[in-house]
Amino acid sequence: MNKYLLPVYAVALGVLISYFTKAHKHKNTKLLLSFSGAFLLALTLFELLPEVYNELEAKTIGILVMSGIVLQIFLESLSKGAEHGHIHTHKKDNDFPWLLLISLCLHSFIEGFPIDQHNDIVYGVLVHKIPIAIVVTSFLLQSKFSDTKIALFLLFFAAMTPLGTLVSNNVQSIIEITPYINAIVIGIFLHISTIILFESSEGHKFNIAKLSTIILAVVLAYLI
Repeated sequence: MNKYLLPVYAVALGVLISYFTKAHKHKNTKLLLSFSGAFLLALTLFELLPEVYNELEAKTIGILVMSGIVLQIFLESLSKGAEHGHIHTHKKDNDFPWLLLISLCLHSFIEGFPIDQHNDIVYGVLVHKIPIAIVVTSFLLQSKFSDTKIALFLLFFAAMTPLGTLVSNNVQSIIEITPYINAIVIGIFLHISTIILFESSEGHKFNIAKLSTIILAVVLAYLI
């Protein structure tokens, strides 16, 4: 049951952090992003990648991973970068962000697919979702949307990863192509995690706090 509920808990925690502490303005948010990026990257390399290479040909994997990277680049053109902890958009735009919702929901739906076969991945998704929920909630509150619209947006967003896991476990046609989908997810995770690590840098200066955070994330991912 945790594989379905943990991503929902992550969104709820991110919403609470944003609502009560305004943590999106705090410098420690960058450390949270660094941790989430490194943790997700390490779990992808430790868990997903080795199994996919045992099931598919190397060239096929390369094509699918690149397809995942391209897909995520396209999704980020719609979401303005929310998947890696930033929304590059105009705060004065009061139109409901349908493209942001569609992009985040599609991304969340796809990332739920490998969770059942690789239960440790759920922890990477959990850590990844918290900063996303923080920045998305902050954006929605600043945009002055009604409470109903904000709640519906966040509910749809929270439900998509469990829905992806549910579909991947119960739809036979999906189960048969799971390794191919997982390879695409690897591309998505690789792109997101590396962008997070790159954007959390400040002028490419040495940062002992960030380096320590990344090392901690990698060690924890290895020990899981």
